[in-house]
Order: sequence, then structure tokens, then C-alpha cells
Amino acid sequence: FIILFFREMGLSFLEIGTLFSIREIATNVFEIPTGIIADSFGRRMSMVFSFISYIISFLMFFFFPNFIIYIFAMIIFASGEAFRTGTHKAMILEYLKINNLTKYKVDYYGHTRGWSQFGSAISSLIAAALVFYSGSYKIIFLASIVPYVADLILMLTYPKELDGEIIKEREGGKKKFIHQIAVTFKDFIFIFKSKYILKALLNSAFYDGTFKTVKDYLQPILKQYAIMIPIFIYMEKEKRISIVVGFVYFILFLLTSFSSRNSDRISKRMRSLPTAINVAYLVGMGLIAITGFLIHLNLYILGIIVFVVFYMLENIKRPMNLGYLSDLISSRVMASGLSGESQLKTVVVAILSPIMGFFADKIGVGGALMVIAGILLIVFPITSVKRIEE
Repeated sequence: FIILFFREMGLSFLEIGTLFSIREIATNVFEIPTGIIADSFGRRMSMVFSFISYIISFLMFFFFPNFIIYIFAMIIFASGEAFRTGTHKAMILEYLKINNLTKYKVDYYGHTRGWSQFGSAISSLIAAALVFYSGSYKIIFLASIVPYVADLILMLTYPKELDGEIIKEREGGKKKFIHQIAVTFKDFIFIFKSKYILKALLNSAFYDGTFKTVKDYLQPILKQYAIMIPIFIYMEKEKRISIVVGFVYFILFLLTSFSSRNSDRISKRMRSLPTAINVAYLVGMGLIAITGFLIHLNLYILGIIVFVVFYMLENIKRPMNLGYLSDLISSRVMASGLSGESQLKTVVVAILSPIMGFFADKIGVGGALMVIAGILLIVFPITSVKRIEE
């Protein structure tokens, strides 16, 4: 409901895109230091700092409806994103390594993401109910604090082994601390020198960055559709919208949960994992373009269906990318490597978000989606991944 919330507050699509861009730039600034902190001091504390940042930003969004305040709230939210991105995935991969289960990484992460999407499906119904009864979208920020506090407490119960290799004060003092930072940073720089890793990072960053840029624009599409369809016409407009948006997102997240859990099966049907990643990239680009074209023709129901398929594809492709990257990056610097991936992604989102917002204001959401799909096609030659040479 984030875009609908900002629209309710009177913001244009360009202003919304600017906020998203600020969030990504701030995340970019925080990304590498927080990844190094996670690898050097412990991933659990990194996640705790993340949840605290999220909670503070939610309070600011709820209590201070002002564009300037939103900028600062986005920056604080970005610090939470920076502490989180890469870190939790590195903890999952560390768990698999400890238990000799790394061969199941795509399947395991797919199931993890699947359960996350199932949780989002339930959350969408709760959010819709809150909007329905309150008549406002901002109540969602206040309600979101509860699960984040629960997540914070849960994170403190994670075993210390998942922190990875860290330097304790009694084991080395200042010199070992500086050495650990230097080694981690050196390894992080090294991963960008590999053509395979660089291609994999660019592929993931451009595709996931595009997904992150356009995914929330399903909300105004659903809003327009909810206003047009002749059901619940006796209800207030916002209540009708909350029912349609909540129901569609519930179905959407159930489908994406299913697709995440089956990512490993789909990738195995392809000739190789790189082939599966490249095919998913091109299909995703096509789905964005088709969605934009259908919305431009006011064929909302068809556009919504195609957009939902695009969501499902993202949750199939993401575990594939993670599995491919884990084959290329050592587990010791995995948090830094994945933070590097996220850093590239934030650059993509920071650039594309204002572009998407500008064209959405000028030629509509449908036209803007087609523009973004065109950009994704142009960069494909530099993002296509290859089979690793033995």
C-alpha cells in the first residue's frame, strides 16, 4: 500500500519516485560499511540494528505527514535495509555450510522465500482490513511495528555460529580488528575482478532493481480497476479499493510462495543454471512490456494477470541468482558480496525510480512500464551470465 499511502498524502508519482531514489542512494552509502560490520562483528547484531531502524522510520511516516520528514524517514529506513541486505541470506548460507547442506542452497532458499511470501499473503489481508476499518493507509505503519519487534526478539535467539568469522577483543585487540577489516575489504574488491561474478552481480542487480522499481505500481493499477468494476458500489471508494488490493495481493503472494518453493525444480529443467537465469531475465522483460501495453489500452484485468505472473517469475529467479552467486563467492565474505550485489541494485533503483515516476505522470503507468522494459532490454548484453569454466 506504500504508493497508495503517498498518493493519499498528495504526492505526485515523480515525488514518490524521488523518495524511492533517496532511499536507494542512502542504502548505497550505508551498504558496504554495514556488510563489512556484519562479517567483522556478527550478523545477528547487524539484523538487530536493521529492525530498530525500520521501527523508527515507521513511526516517522505515521506521525509526521510531510515530504521533507519523509526524506529523513526514508534515509533511516535505508540504514535498516543496508544492515539487512545480504546479511540474513549470508546467515542462511552459513547454516547450510555448517550442516553440510550447501548442495540444497537453491531449494532451501526457495522454500525460505516461499514461506516469507506466504507471510506476506496473510499480511496483505490484515493490512486491507486495517485500511477498511480505519479509512486510511497510514495505520499500516503503526501496525507493522508489532511484527518487527517480534523479529528483533527472535533474532537475538539465533545461535552465535551464524555470526560467521568475527574478531573478539580478547583474541586480537585493535590490530586484529584492523586486519579483519582489511582482509574482508580486499576479498570484497576481488569479487568484482572476476568476469563471472561481475556478470552475475549485474544480472541480479538490473533485474531485481527493475522489479523493485515497478512492483509497487501494481497498487495504482488495482486502484483504478477497483473504481471501474461495478461491485461493492454501496461502499466508500477507499473501502472498495482496500478489498480489491488486499484480495489480489493475498492471491499474488500465495502464488509467489508456490513459485519460490519450486524454483529449484524449474532451474533443473533448464540446460544449466546460467541458462535458466538468462531466460528468466528475458521473459521478465517481456512481461513488464506486455503489462504496460495492456494497461495503456485500459485492459486492466489482463494487465493485472500478467503483472502477477511477473511477480511469480521474480520469486523463481531470485533463488537461482543466489545459488549461482554462492558458487562464485566464498562463504567468509558472502555478506559483503551480497551487500555488493545490493549496492549495485540500489544504484539501478535510484536511477530508474525517478524515470518511472516522471513517465507515469506524463504518459501514465502503462507507458512508463514499457519504457522501463526497453531499458532492461538495452542492458541485457552486459548482464547475461555464462556457465562457469572448470
